Amino acid sequence: MKNKFTLKNGMLELLVAIVCAVVLMTLDAVVLTYTKLPPVFITVLSASVFLLLTVGFYIIRNTSVGKKKPPAPQTVSVLAGAVVDLPQPVFVCATDKDSVLWCNKAAISIFITRPIRIRDAFETVTVDSGEERLFAKGRYFDPECYTSEGGDGREYTVYIMHETTEYDAELSRLIGKESAVAYITVDNLEELLNYEQEDYRSASGETERILREWAVKSNGVLKEYQQDRYIFIFERSYLERFIESGFDILDKIRNIRVGENSIPLTVSMGVCATDGTPLEREKAAQAALDTALQRGGDQAVVKTESSTDIFGGKTKMPQKRTKVKARVVANELVSHISSSSNVIIMGHKYADFDAFGSCIGLARLCMFCGVPVSIVTDFSDSNLDRCRDWISIEKEYRSVLIDKDTALDLITSDTLLIVSDVNNKMQFECPELFDHCLRVAVVDHHRKTADYERAPLITYIEPSASASSELVAEMLEQVLPADEVLSIEANLMMAGILLDTNQFTKNTGTRTFSAALYLRGLGADVGEVQELFKTELSDFQRELKFHSNVELYREVTAIATAVGECTYKDKIPAAKAADKLLTVEGVKASFAIVPIGNEVHISARSTGTINVQLLLEKLRGGGHFDSAGTRLEKTTVAEAVEMLKNAIDTYLNEETNQEKGDKRQ
Repeated sequence: MKNKFTLKNGMLELLVAIVCAVVLMTLDAVVLTYTKLPPVFITVLSASVFLLLTVGFYIIRNTSVGKKKPPAPQTVSVLAGAVVDLPQPVFVCATDKDSVLWCNKAAISIFITRPIRIRDAFETVTVDSGEERLFAKGRYFDPECYTSEGGDGREYTVYIMHETTEYDAELSRLIGKESAVAYITVDNLEELLNYEQEDYRSASGETERILREWAVKSNGVLKEYQQDRYIFIFERSYLERFIESGFDILDKIRNIRVGENSIPLTVSMGVCATDGTPLEREKAAQAALDTALQRGGDQAVVKTESSTDIFGGKTKMPQKRTKVKARVVANELVSHISSSSNVIIMGHKYADFDAFGSCIGLARLCMFCGVPVSIVTDFSDSNLDRCRDWISIEKEYRSVLIDKDTALDLITSDTLLIVSDVNNKMQFECPELFDHCLRVAVVDHHRKTADYERAPLITYIEPSASASSELVAEMLEQVLPADEVLSIEANLMMAGILLDTNQFTKNTGTRTFSAALYLRGLGADVGEVQELFKTELSDFQRELKFHSNVELYREVTAIATAVGECTYKDKIPAAKAADKLLTVEGVKASFAIVPIGNEVHISARSTGTINVQLLLEKLRGGGHFDSAGTRLEKTTVAEAVEMLKNAIDTYLNEETNQEKGDKRQ
C-alpha cells in the first residue's frame, strides 16, 4: 500500500511539471516573436518560474495531505467495535452543550433511545456511604470522564459509566445493620519495592487474594482505594470471631515472603466497632490504623465502645530508608513553633540521655525560630547532673532548664508543648503540662501505648528509629544550617543514640549511622561523650545487687531481683544488669526487678527473638521489640515475679501455638 500511494504522488507531480513546461515554452515563443528581449534572459526567467511553481505545488499538496491523513481503517474498526460492545454504558457529548451525540449498546439497553442530554438522563444522588452517584432506571453508576478536542476544533467529553448498584446495595445493607469499618494497609511497601517488580507484584497479589477470601467468608465488602490500601466493611457480629482467632489473618499474610532474604510481608489494621454515623466510624478506623502504624505495624487495633484492643505486633519492623517524613514533620513543627508565644519541652520521668539529648535538639530548633523555649527537668535526679553541667556552660541555656512548677506558670493560650522520647501520658515528666496546654506535639521512637483525650497537633512516632535523638537529628538536618548547632548539643544527641543502641550494637540501621555521621560533622566527639557513660563506684556496687539473685525461667529467660533496699538511683544499674544477662548462654530475654517504695519497676531486654514490648504490655508496660519496661503500683516483689512469669508463660505459649499453626499451613 505504501509503495502504490507513493507512486501515485510521483505521477501527479510529473504530470503537473510537464503541463507547466509546455505552457512556459509556448509563452517563451510568443515573447521572442513579439519582443526584443535577449533569449538568455527569457530562458532564465522561465526556468525560475517553473521551479517556483513546482516546489510550491509540492509543499501545498504534502501539507494538505498530512492534515487530511485518515487513521488506519483497521484501528478505527477495532476501537469502534470495542466501544460499541463495552458492557459499561458509554456516551459521547458536546462539552459546551452537554448534548449526547452518540452512545453504545449498553446505554441504549437502559434508555431504549439515545437521551438528549446527560443531565436529563441521570439524577445525581448521594448513597448511604456518603459518595455521589448517577442514578437512572433503578441503577447506580460512577462516571469516568475523558475530554478531548475533535477534528472540528470543538471539545467533546466521553462518559464511561461504571455500575455500582450491587456494591452500594451491599454497603447499604451493612450500614443498616450494626457494621464495623476497617482500614488495612501494607506496612513494608517501601522495603518491598527495593526488590524486583515481579517479586513485589506476586506478593501484593497474594496478599489481596488472602484478604478477599477473608472478606468473602465474613460477608463483607473489601475495596482497594489506593495501591495496597484497603477499606473493609463487615457486620459487627463477625468481629467476635476475629478477636477469638487473635486476628489470625495477620499470621497468614506474614507467611508471604519476598526476596532472597525472605522478608515477611505484613499488614496493619485499624478497626472501629463503635456506634455513630458512617463518617464517625470511618474516622475512628483511620485513627486506629494510625495507632497500629505508630506501634510498629503488623497488628490490628480494634476500637470498641468500652476499650481499645491490640492484636499482633510480632514482627520487628526494619528502619525505613527515606527521610521524607522527617522533612515534612520538621517543616510542620517549625510552622507551629513560629506561631507560638513560647515553647515548653519535656521528656519522661527519670529522664535518660536520649530524653535529655532530644529535648536539647528541639530547643535548638526553637531558638532558630526565635521563640522563647524552656526544658522541664527534675533537678533532684542526679543521673543527668553531668548533662546539665555541660549545657549550662553555654550562655543560651542558662535560663532554659526549669522545674515543673515554673513550667506551669509559663503556660499561655499560645504555648506549644513538645513531648520527646515518651508517648504515654502516665510517664510524662509533668502530666499536668499536657492537661493544661492546648497545643501539643509528640516526638518519640517507642511504640504507642495509649490514645489521648485531645489529639496533638503533631504525632511523630517512629518505632523503627533507634532513638528519639536520631529523629530530632534528622529534623535538624532538614531545616537548620550546619553552623546553627553547637558541638555540645551534637554531643548530647550523640549520647542519646549511643545509649539506646548500646554503643551501636543493637537496633541500628542506615538512618542511625546517617544521623550519627551528621552529628559527627557538627562537632560531636564520641570520646567526650563516653565521659557521660562512666560509672561511679556506687553505681557499680548497685549493679552487683542484681548479679547475685538470678533465676533462669523457661530455659530462655533470666529474671534478676535486686537484693536489699533500692532507690530511684538503682533504675539505671538495673537496665545495665538486664543488658549483661543477655550474654548468658541460652538467654533470649532478661528482666531486672527493682522495688522502689510501694512500686516495682521491671527493665526488660531481648536478643531480638522475643518481643519484650509485647510481653510487658500484658503488665501495662511498653517500649521496643528488644527493650521495654513497666511499673507495677502497690505490688510486692514476690507478686511482681509471679505476674512476670505468668506473662512469660502466656507469650511463649502463644508463640508455640503460632508455630504449630504455621506448620499445619
